[in-house]
Amino acid sequence: MSTRAREADAQEYPSWINDAVAGCVATAPMTLFMLLTQRFLPHGQRYDLPPEIIIQDLARRAHLHWLLSKRQVLLATLVSHFGYGTAMGLFYRPVERYMPGPSLAKGGGFGLLVWVASYLGLLPALGLVESAYREPGRRNLMMIAAHLVWGSATGLLASLFANRR
Repeated sequence: MSTRAREADAQEYPSWINDAVAGCVATAPMTLFMLLTQRFLPHGQRYDLPPEIIIQDLARRAHLHWLLSKRQVLLATLVSHFGYGTAMGLFYRPVERYMPGPSLAKGGGFGLLVWVASYLGLLPALGLVESAYREPGRRNLMMIAAHLVWGSATGLLASLFANRR
């Protein structure tokens, strides 16, 4: 192995990149969890998940809804959901410093914080989704659990990346 190759291998990524990657990767099990558990909700609560509702609403607001096929909506939904998970991952390290416990607990707590900030604050304030106060209890429980999955995975991955150094 050349000296340059060894130097490239030894080069560290900034922690914010690791945290963004952790948030992005953690969105995969979260998305799978939401899709699987949605099937167990009462029939009247099995409507589209928040990421898809947001994309459909944004497409309507931009007068593009008639242009997009269901497949394009789903692709945009996935891209935006993983993008949001990546962006929220950027906030993990500054917040986790103030949280006690192991990475799994810190991540789970962070996931709950993201749910509260998103569904009781930011997203309703932007008019993108109804406040969680207006959603049925079981649907909220599903979304809270999904954010626990995401946060726990984010915490574990961020810790793994940090220890890799």
